[in-house]
Amino acid sequence: MRNTVKLTTAVLAAGALTFGLTACGSEDSTSASSDTSGPLVVAASPVPHAEILTYVKDNLAKKAGLDLEVKEFTDYVTPNTATEDGSVGANYFQNQPYLDDFNKKNGTHIVPVVTVHLEPLGLYSNKVKSADALKSGATIAVPNDSVNEARALKLLDANGIITLKDGVGNDATPADITKNPKNLKFKELEAAQTPRSLDDVDAAVINGNYAIEADLSPAKDALVLESAKDNPYGNFLAVKEGNEDDPRVKKLAELLTSAEVKKFIEDKYDGSVIASF
Repeated sequence: MRNTVKLTTAVLAAGALTFGLTACGSEDSTSASSDTSGPLVVAASPVPHAEILTYVKDNLAKKAGLDLEVKEFTDYVTPNTATEDGSVGANYFQNQPYLDDFNKKNGTHIVPVVTVHLEPLGLYSNKVKSADALKSGATIAVPNDSVNEARALKLLDANGIITLKDGVGNDATPADITKNPKNLKFKELEAAQTPRSLDDVDAAVINGNYAIEADLSPAKDALVLESAKDNPYGNFLAVKEGNEDDPRVKKLAELLTSAEVKKFIEDKYDGSVIASF
């Protein structure tokens, strides 16, 4: 049975706004990361991150002597701000380009510990069965954070749907498109909203975790899908700099990269989530 704390979007927004202050003004807010004798509280996206952590909690943690608590967040901001201010001891939801961008823009000090899995980014549609069937002037929804928007555009570029200028990196925007033969239009949305846009746009580029939450199978439903080979977007366990040697974090890192977790990922997600270890 899952023993996971779920947070509402309203609470998440409030948490993000209070970043920089002592979270909730209580001693408990800092104990999650400073008291290594207590449970390790990990912030995670619901799918697949919290599901993987819950598997570890229910099947591996007790034997390893790890007291693990999982908190679910539905956005890509609060897990990092909560890790920075000590409300949680670690997080598991993001990739390196996103973290680099987040630290730079927010002055945070989050660092990766161990990479666990990849969620391939995909292009989905309720209106066409292939990318070739997209009509001239079609509207494509893309995530509005800079890293995932660039990642979405690079996916389209890799599949010949658009062409980006040479050398464009993780800051690519629609302004960097040099060839757009179908005259595609781009609608920028918060990443979590992209699956809900499918009835309103011609197609949407959706992060793997949000696709799975929306009952989409990246391996089966995506019109085009990221390749796992040499992919820089693996998702990892992360902590505030200085907490890498926390014995609880080290135990969790070992468990998350165990043979048991690899089999769990392979069996449960059937190629829609790929172990990266």
